Amino acid sequence: MNIAFIPVRCGSKSIPFKNIKIFCKKPLVYWNLKSLQDSKSIDIVYVATDCEEIESIVNDFLFSKVITYRRDNKNATDKSSTESVMIEFINKNDFKDDDLFLLVQATSPLTQARDFDKAIQILIKDKKDSLLTCVRTKRFFWGVDGAPINYDFTNRPRRQDFQGLLMENGAFYINSIGNIKKDNNRLSGNISIYEMEDFNSIEIDEDDDWIVAESLMYKHILNKAPYKKIKLFLTDVDGTLTDAGMYYGENGEEFKKFNTHDGKGFELLRLAGIKTGIITSENTDIVKNRAKKLKVDFLYQGLEHDGKLDIAMNICKDQGISLEEIAYIGDDVNCKELLERAGLSACPKNSQTDVKSIPNILQLSKNGGDGVVREFINIILSEKGQ
Repeated sequence: MNIAFIPVRCGSKSIPFKNIKIFCKKPLVYWNLKSLQDSKSIDIVYVATDCEEIESIVNDFLFSKVITYRRDNKNATDKSSTESVMIEFINKNDFKDDDLFLLVQATSPLTQARDFDKAIQILIKDKKDSLLTCVRTKRFFWGVDGAPINYDFTNRPRRQDFQGLLMENGAFYINSIGNIKKDNNRLSGNISIYEMEDFNSIEIDEDDDWIVAESLMYKHILNKAPYKKIKLFLTDVDGTLTDAGMYYGENGEEFKKFNTHDGKGFELLRLAGIKTGIITSENTDIVKNRAKKLKVDFLYQGLEHDGKLDIAMNICKDQGISLEEIAYIGDDVNCKELLERAGLSACPKNSQTDVKSIPNILQLSKNGGDGVVREFINIILSEKGQ
C-alpha cells in the first residue's frame, strides 16, 4: 500500500494559518491533496492536524482518498519535528513494513499527480531504500572561506555546459514503513533522487514566497485560458440568482428575491462582449421578466433534469463556439452535467454536496442570492483583464 501523509498545524509564525490561507483561489493544503487524489499510485492520504478548522476545511474537499488525523498536542508545537508526528502516526496504525510512506509538504503546492507516480516508479526501479525530491540549480557556490565549492573560477563554464547541483526542494519524501520505524527518519539507506522541474524549487515560508509561488502556479500549472476564452455566460436561477426561497403572498402570489449586484454583473459582461443566458427547470413569468430586465441573449425555461447540457450544446452549435468557451454557475444536481462539461464552472457556497465535489469547480464564497453570480462574473472579467 502507498500511504501519503501531510502534516499541517494551525500555528505558523511567518504566515498565520498558512496551510488554509487562500492560494490561487483554494486553501493552500488543497493543491497537494488534489494531486494526491488524482495520483494513480497513492492508495490513501492522511492529513495530520491539531486544528478543528483545518480538519473541517479538508473534509469539505470531499476527496475520497483523504482522511484527517488529529495529531497529539505534544507533536504540534513550534519545536516539534516532522519526524515526531510521523512516528506517532505510524505507531498508532497497523501498517506493513513494506508499505511505502510519502511525506508530502503542503508548502510545495506546485507538485503534480505525475510527480508522485513517477517518483514511486523510480524508487522501485532503482531498488533503493528511500527517495527525496530535488531541483537542479546552476548557481555558483562559495564557502565562507572564499573558496569556490562547485566550479573553477579560473575556467568559468558556460551555463549550458554546467551540470550544476541537485538541491533538495522539500516537496516530498518516500520511505518504507519498516525503515522509518527502524531509523526514525524520513530517509534511510540507499537514497534515490527524483528531479523535478525548475519551478518546483519554491517552498512557501515567507510572504514573498507566497507571491512568487502564486505567479509560478498560474504560469506553469493553472491554465488561465479558461477565463480568457469565455464567450458565453450561463446561469441557473433558484439557488444562484436567488436564495432558493419560495415566497408567497396571501392570495397565492409567488415571489423571488434577486440581487441587484448580479444585475450589474450582466451589464459588465455585455460591455465586455460576452453573451449571457439563463437556463432553468422552472417556467415562470417572474424569471421571464427578470431575464428581460437583465437583457440576456438566451432564456430557456421548463427544462428536464438533463436538458441544460443539451440546451448549452445547441447554443454552442448556433453560435459557432464550444463548451470550453462557456462559463456556467449552478447549485444542484440538475446542473451537474453542464457544470462537468463547461469550460469554466462555479457554484455558490451553499451548493449541494454532489455539485461541490465536481472536479475543478470553482467554489465561491457567497451563497445563492447574495451576489454570488456577480462574484463569479468579477473573477472572469478580472482574469480576462477587463
